[in-house]
Amino acid sequence: MNLSLTNRGNNAFAPHQALAERLLPHATDSDDGSHDIAHLQRVWKNAAAIHAREGGDGEVLAAAVLLHDCVTVEKNDPMRPQASRLAARKAAGILADLGWDPARIDAVAHAIEAHSFSAGITPETLEARILQDADRLDAIGMIGAARCFYIAGRLGSGLYDPDDPQAIARPLADARFALDHFENKLFKLASGFQTEAGSSLATLRQDRLRRFYDEFLDEI
Repeated sequence: MNLSLTNRGNNAFAPHQALAERLLPHATDSDDGSHDIAHLQRVWKNAAAIHAREGGDGEVLAAAVLLHDCVTVEKNDPMRPQASRLAARKAAGILADLGWDPARIDAVAHAIEAHSFSAGITPETLEARILQDADRLDAIGMIGAARCFYIAGRLGSGLYDPDDPQAIARPLADARFALDHFENKLFKLASGFQTEAGSSLATLRQDRLRRFYDEFLDEI
């Protein structure tokens, strides 16, 4: 990670900037531009907006946001469903070294473990529900579209199937075509939000994502 990035936007993680300065050096372990410092800043912005309406422990939430991608696994890796569990375990060790209380460490670890779509773990605390919503907001809307195509390029996938871009007469294959990922996953995310505030934000972003998809189809 380029640590110089931690100095940009001094209030990006306010009011937990001091905590951010301690945790950001541990926050990511790859060069994946869809899970970088900018992603963490956006997820915290989402989480803070939901937290302001829903409540919860702000420090636990901030730590969970900052460390939720401290272990990253590529989308096409068989270990992908284990990524959030591995991140939760690593985060627990980091917070233990900082002297955190075990109960609060467990709260952060659960939020991290449950945030992942592929892990399929039900969030049992308010902080876990907020983190899951905040992270999924970054997977829809215009940012979600950008990240989808970024990841497709990273993994060597095509933009779309020129013979059947909407997968009308073939199975969806988002490992081969980026556009397939919209129907295969992205359009499904908005219906699974955990908080009222998150759902409200998701509706706006889902409309943007659908508009992007429709206009993309129009251009091709």
